[in-house]
Amino acid sequence: MYKSYLKIGWRNLLRNKGLFAINASGLALGIATCLMIMMYVQDELSYDRYNEKADQIVRVVLRGKVNGETIKEAVTPAPVGPTLKREFPEVLDATRLRKTGAPTIAYKENTYRHNQVAFVDPNFFDVFTLPFIKGDARTALKGPNSIVLTQREAKKFFGGADPINKLLVFKETNQAYKVTGVIKKVPDNSHFHFDLFASLEGVPHARENNWLESNYFTYLLMAKGASPEAFEKKLPAIINKYMGPQVAQLGMTYEKFREDGNEIGLFVQRLTDIHLFSDFSASSELEAGGDINTVYIFGAVAVFMLVIACINFMNLSTAGATRRSKEIGVKKVLGSRKNQLVQQFLVESFISTIVAMALGILLVVAVLPIFNQLSGKGFEIGFLLSPKTIGLLIVLALSIGLLAGSYPAFFLSSIKPIAAMKNKLPGTGKSHGIRSTLVVVQFVISSTLILAIIIVSQQMYYIQNKNIGYSRDHRIVLRESYLLGNNESVFKEQLLSDPRIENVTVSAFVPAGPTDNNMTSVWTDKNPEGFRRTIVYRIDENYIPTMGMELMAGRNFYKNTGGGQDKVIVNEALVRALAIEGDPIGQTITRRTDNDGGTGTLTIVGVIRDFHFRSLHEPIAPLMMVNDPYGGLIIKANTTDMAGLIQSINAKWQSFDIGEPFTYALLDELYNETYLSEQKMGGILRVFGLVTIFVACLGLFGLVTFTAEQRVKEIGIRKVLGASVAQIVSMLSKDLLRPVALSFVIAFPVGFYFMDKWLQGFAYRIEVQWWVFLVAGVGTLWVAFFTLSFKTVRAALANPVQSLRTE
Repeated sequence: MYKSYLKIGWRNLLRNKGLFAINASGLALGIATCLMIMMYVQDELSYDRYNEKADQIVRVVLRGKVNGETIKEAVTPAPVGPTLKREFPEVLDATRLRKTGAPTIAYKENTYRHNQVAFVDPNFFDVFTLPFIKGDARTALKGPNSIVLTQREAKKFFGGADPINKLLVFKETNQAYKVTGVIKKVPDNSHFHFDLFASLEGVPHARENNWLESNYFTYLLMAKGASPEAFEKKLPAIINKYMGPQVAQLGMTYEKFREDGNEIGLFVQRLTDIHLFSDFSASSELEAGGDINTVYIFGAVAVFMLVIACINFMNLSTAGATRRSKEIGVKKVLGSRKNQLVQQFLVESFISTIVAMALGILLVVAVLPIFNQLSGKGFEIGFLLSPKTIGLLIVLALSIGLLAGSYPAFFLSSIKPIAAMKNKLPGTGKSHGIRSTLVVVQFVISSTLILAIIIVSQQMYYIQNKNIGYSRDHRIVLRESYLLGNNESVFKEQLLSDPRIENVTVSAFVPAGPTDNNMTSVWTDKNPEGFRRTIVYRIDENYIPTMGMELMAGRNFYKNTGGGQDKVIVNEALVRALAIEGDPIGQTITRRTDNDGGTGTLTIVGVIRDFHFRSLHEPIAPLMMVNDPYGGLIIKANTTDMAGLIQSINAKWQSFDIGEPFTYALLDELYNETYLSEQKMGGILRVFGLVTIFVACLGLFGLVTFTAEQRVKEIGIRKVLGASVAQIVSMLSKDLLRPVALSFVIAFPVGFYFMDKWLQGFAYRIEVQWWVFLVAGVGTLWVAFFTLSFKTVRAALANPVQSLRTE
């Protein structure tokens, strides 16, 4: 019997190829979208959960306000971890991590520059679960100058040889580290990704009792059942006990410090919250994290897409089934029972669902590489074979098949044969209202996404074109030029001899790069209690002209001849922060020089116009420049043939034969990398926004198909009575465009609310203009009308004789 149902069902679907193709493709798109977004959401929510003790690990962070400046740092002073372990029994262990710059590491002739090197406490691998291939996790970092590296790095340095007990040399310090362990690659869903972990054992800075300088990421292993929230309430006493006395060294008691409105506190974050819930700047974190709001948005898009696809599937299935009302009447006259008709329609629905699901899975396989590129992930096809995914697909197939087949199966099989053969179906007005409501829901989502796409695009255009206070075009960054050693100055002179190069500066400080590790506290003699934290740029006399920055007052640095480091150039933000009155040129400020209360006097020789050395998410912070250059080179070019110039620079580099590869970066590309997450979000929104609009239009097509089927005789009578094609198209479209228009009224306040919340994450942002709503509304209305016209024009052009001949 069921074999017969399958044959008949398949024939019925092939008889209506067009409707079946539209129906299946819409549901396939919905399923594919849901599966891909589910992969993304599941991956984002899984961060750091690979750790066996993930639920017991917290990170200590620093928050507060000093002299009106908000302090918000993911790093803490060096003694915080050991102190908390000593003071509180619920802290089972404490471990610290300090990220380094990009040291050059060598083993014999193999030399590499590494960006992913961390110094960690010896117990780091007792807290974090990183499986060892060689060595012992408990003892690998116990001794000084020991290092653990990933399997990939071991192969890179040592090939197939056993790396244990071999020495890696950090070339900048000429310090040798003994390899004591090899671990597997740090999982992708971790909030840090290091290739080498060197021991903090024996590092003097790690043992300092300095509570006023923050450089360490501190993690605590809490006892099972210990509440992080309850533990956090005990931390103010630690600040009073240990930080208070050191604040007094700055010339004021801690009580006076707090009375003046200042506050510094330690807080804890659950390890599993770091990736999605941190509100620290990207420059303060180990890596740029995710955003829980993005996860919510994409999750909602997935759910709504699937719901819309199911609704459309039901609408189109219903519209197709109404054509078969006479078939149902004939079958009932010939003796078909209701349960047989129900089974027939459900089988057909399940066939359509299974075909659509298969198409959806094939679509995921086909576009997964593109989705990986958009999202920055590395998803694999194996995800589709996981028990969770297979279970979801089975549930979806059963649910969609049952829901989509429910109307024709239970409603049409219940009507009387005579009514069915005359195509007089009860309850169509109510059904039309339900379908119109569903179209409103679909276009609310579509209109909101269109609005989001426009606003995200506008903000990204603003970011690309805003005056950021320096020029990023035609700037080449050579971070590794210091590897030339004494030949760096010779290399620089060779570069300057090229007429295509206008200027060259020595500095490790690239705008939009990490800067927070180079901070100090400064104050004026008039207000020693009003100290401010400021970032320090170590530059030479060529930095300002090379970067195209503007001096507002005073002078640039003179060529550094070994002195003059007591002269500084400050930005406008630091002048405001220190409340310097009058002309700042020639005035002095005091900076902290060591951990024992030592100070030094600096003279301001220049004021530079504020520039954005961090992303536009953050306001411009106080900045101080000193004439003490170190690091790589930044080149200002004056040619359009950048590729040819880079080849020439490479040739000059190779002439020194130092065995190091030539590497470079373009400043414009480094700037764009700062907004990589926003670019990914915009790309994903555009793709899924278009898919959502397309699927919503399929729903509209389903509604107009159903309406045209129900009003075919009315259309015929109107044509006989003289109605024009335009009048009939207007009649059919008018009622169907009302739900679309209503969706604007609902969508725009909703869209504005959520996008304004998103824009609040930027210190510098666009203002949403009224025309954005007009463009989104007109665009959606045009797409809806274009979709309707396919069916309404065809219905209006139909021969009225065909629809009225049975009357």
